[in-house]
Amino acid sequence: MTQAAFRGAPALHAAPPHAADAANGPSRRALFLKWLRKMHGWIGLWGAALGLLFGTSGILLNHRAVLKIPAAQSQESTVQLPLPSPAPADADALAAWLRQALALDRAPGRVKAEPARPVAWGERALRQPARWSVSFVAPQMNVQAEYWVGNSFVSVKRSDNNAFATLTNLHKGTGMGLAWILLVDTLAGSIILLSLSGVLLWTMLNRRRILGAAIGLASLLTLSGLALQSM
Repeated sequence: MTQAAFRGAPALHAAPPHAADAANGPSRRALFLKWLRKMHGWIGLWGAALGLLFGTSGILLNHRAVLKIPAAQSQESTVQLPLPSPAPADADALAAWLRQALALDRAPGRVKAEPARPVAWGERALRQPARWSVSFVAPQMNVQAEYWVGNSFVSVKRSDNNAFATLTNLHKGTGMGLAWILLVDTLAGSIILLSLSGVLLWTMLNRRRILGAAIGLASLLTLSGLALQSM
């Protein structure tokens, strides 16, 4: 065949490299990005639900003076309850009896037993009897009981919180159980995962941004170090 015939033939071009990849389906990087976007969205939805709760309460607590929100207040009342006969044998037995007698719906938050000990009284030394203390804490109320071993009664002080004090305790987790603590932990975990997945998405969509992410991380670490040194 002559050279002219070759000149008239259509030119053959090599297929671009990505054409073979497209024929074989999406790459692993594309699948990972798709999964990462989906995970980022679902975690963001959960974090938004809890963030709305804690963000609102945090703003109210931070700006309570400017917004003229009533301060945290509590109404206190003190009673002296006669002990049953026989009296509770130890501090744990006293806590169980108080929970039943006061119809409290939670276990005691703290039970403490202080042994009898000598105390100075002027020029004399007196022996102070053992002291038991029990506390029941909830966001809306606080019950403190004190018993001096040998007495026939136990002193109980109850504090009932107003709405703002209850909101403060909820925000801090005061008096809340394990379920609430784990729920708050999911919020903290979702924020961490959102941060990590956001950085991954930002860098993988444009690899030149990795340098920017590294500079930003280095700046954050530097500022954190300077802040710690100034404390």
